[in-house]
Amino acid sequence: MAYDATRNPTAPQPEWLTLGQAAKYLGVAQSTMRKWSDLGRVSAFYTPGGHRRYRRADLDRFLDRSGPGAAAAPTEGPLVLIVDDDERLREFVRVNLEAEGYEVREAGSADEALSALGERSPDLILLDVMMPQVDGWETLRRIQEHTGVGAIPVVMFSGKVDEQSAVEAQSRGAQGFIGKPFDPRSLVESTKQQLPL
Repeated sequence: MAYDATRNPTAPQPEWLTLGQAAKYLGVAQSTMRKWSDLGRVSAFYTPGGHRRYRRADLDRFLDRSGPGAAAAPTEGPLVLIVDDDERLREFVRVNLEAEGYEVREAGSADEALSALGERSPDLILLDVMMPQVDGWETLRRIQEHTGVGAIPVVMFSGKVDEQSAVEAQSRGAQGFIGKPFDPRSLVESTKQQLPL
C-alpha cells in the first residue's frame, strides 16, 4: 500500500520514501524531484535496481533550508560580472540572470571591472568589446594579468564587430564570443551554458 500522510497522521511514518512519495511530501512533481536529485539539491539514495529513495529527515532539512520560511535567508547563486558601458544592456542582463538565480555585479568600464575583481572574484565575466577609453580586448588582458589566463571564464560580446573577432577572442583566452546579429538574450543563454545552476 502506498504511503499517504493524509490518511492517518498519527500512524508511524516510514523513514524512507519512494520518488512519488517524496514528491508528494514536498508538494512538487516527480520530474522536479528527479531534477533536484540530479543537481544534488536533495539527497537521494539508489537501490540496486536504480530506484531513488529519500530519507524523511533529509527532506525536512531541505524544507528548512529552502521552504517558504527560508525566504528571509538569501541564497547566493554563482556570481556573474557584466562589463559594458551601456547601462540599459547591463540592467537587462542583470534582471534576467537574477530571475534565473544568479548573483550579478555590473561594471561600466575596465577600471570598475578590475575594482569588482578585487572585492569578490566572479564565476563568469560577460565582457563587451566596444567600450570607450579602454576596450574589451585590453580589459581582458588586464583581467588575465590580475587573475591568470582562464582562471575566470570570460564570454566576450559585441554588436559592432565581425565574426573574425570570435577567433581572436578564443586565441586571447576567452571561453566564448557573441557577435552580430547581437541579441541580449543570447548573453543570458550563454551564461546558463557556461555556468549552469
